[in-house]
Amino acid sequence: MGLLDIFTKNYDEIDFMYDIDLLEDTSDRIYYKKLAIATCVNLIARTISQSEFRIKKKGIVQHDEFYYRMNVKPNRNQSASEFWDMFVYKLIHDNEVLIIKTDSDDLLIADDFSRTEYAMMDDVFREVTVKNYTFRRTFLSSDVIYIPYNNEDLSRLINSLYADYGELFGRMLEFQLHNNQIRATVDTESAHAKDKDTSTKLQNFINRMYEAVKKKTFAIVPQQKGFTYKEESNRASASVDEINKITNGFLDHVARALGIPPALVRGEMADVEKSTRNFMTFGIDPIIKKIKDEFSGKFIEKQDYLSGDRLDIRRPSYRDLFDLASAVDKLVSSSAFTGNEVREAAGYEHSDDELLDKHIITKNYTELADLLEGGDKE
Repeated sequence: MGLLDIFTKNYDEIDFMYDIDLLEDTSDRIYYKKLAIATCVNLIARTISQSEFRIKKKGIVQHDEFYYRMNVKPNRNQSASEFWDMFVYKLIHDNEVLIIKTDSDDLLIADDFSRTEYAMMDDVFREVTVKNYTFRRTFLSSDVIYIPYNNEDLSRLINSLYADYGELFGRMLEFQLHNNQIRATVDTESAHAKDKDTSTKLQNFINRMYEAVKKKTFAIVPQQKGFTYKEESNRASASVDEINKITNGFLDHVARALGIPPALVRGEMADVEKSTRNFMTFGIDPIIKKIKDEFSGKFIEKQDYLSGDRLDIRRPSYRDLFDLASAVDKLVSSSAFTGNEVREAAGYEHSDDELLDKHIITKNYTELADLLEGGDKE
C-alpha cells in the first residue's frame, strides 16, 4: 500500500482512518526452535556416525556382510554416515526408529509406520513407508530393528520452553528492529491529495526517496512546495547481547535434555576435555547401549552370545592414542592387564603376538613367573 493511498481513500468522508493492512502479525519464529534442536541432534549424529560397528567371535573381529553393511553401505542409496545421521535424527525427533531388512539384505530406515503391540506375541508393523514406497507386507518385531527413545517428555519439554523463550525472543527481536527502524512523516497540502495526477507523482517521488534513504549512506531529499518530509527515527539503543542470552538459554536447556554439556554446543574451549567426556558418557553411551542391545538380539544367536560372541561398537575417542601412552605403560608394566586386554579396551583388535597375552612387570617387562623364580628375563 502506498503512503498516499491512506489519504486518497474516502478522503472526503473522514479526516483520519486506520487501515488493517498496516498491521502485520509477527510470524512464529519456528526456525529458532529448529536451530537449537538441529544443533544438538547433529552433534550426536556426527559422533555416532563415526563409530565402528563389528561383531567379535572369540575376540576376533568378523569382517563379513554385517561389518560391510554397518560401516560402508547399508543400502544402495546411502553411505554408512548418511544412514546413521538419519537414524539418530529419527530416534530423537520421532522418539523411535524402525529399520527393516529387504530381500537383497539392504537395511532401510522407515519414514513412517504403524505398530500394533502384543503382550505374548511379536509386535506387528504395518504400512511401513520408505521414501515414496509403502510395503504391502507386514513385519514382525523379530524381523526388524526397532529402538524406542523412551523420552516422550522431551518434545513436550522443548515445546513448552519454546512457548516462553520464543515469545521472549520475538519481543526482543522486534524491539531491536523497532529501535533501528527509519521512520518519517510526509505532510502534503489537501489539494495534492485530491488531485489524482499529482498524488501519483508524489507517490512515485516518495517511493524513490524511500529507496534512497534505505540503500544509500547519504541521501538528499529535495524540498517541494506543499510537501514536507520529516524523519522521526528512534535512536534508542538496544543490546544484541540480550538477544543472544535468550537464544543461548533455550539452546542450553535443549542440550541438557539430550545429555550434552551446554559449553560443548556453544563451542567453549575451557575444560573441553571434561565436557567431551561427559558428553560421551551421558549423551552418546546410552544411545550406543540401546543400539548394542537391539542389534545383539537380532544378529547374534542366544547360544553364540552365551559362548562369548559380542557386538562391539567402537565409538570415536576424544583422546589421541599418544595421550594414553603413559597410562598404557603403567597398566601393562604393573601386570594388572595384558597387552591384548589393553588393546581391546582402547578399541583395537586382538593381536596374535603371544607376548601380548602374558602378564609382565617392572620396567624391563620381565615375565611375572620368571620374577617370582628370581630370573631377570627382558
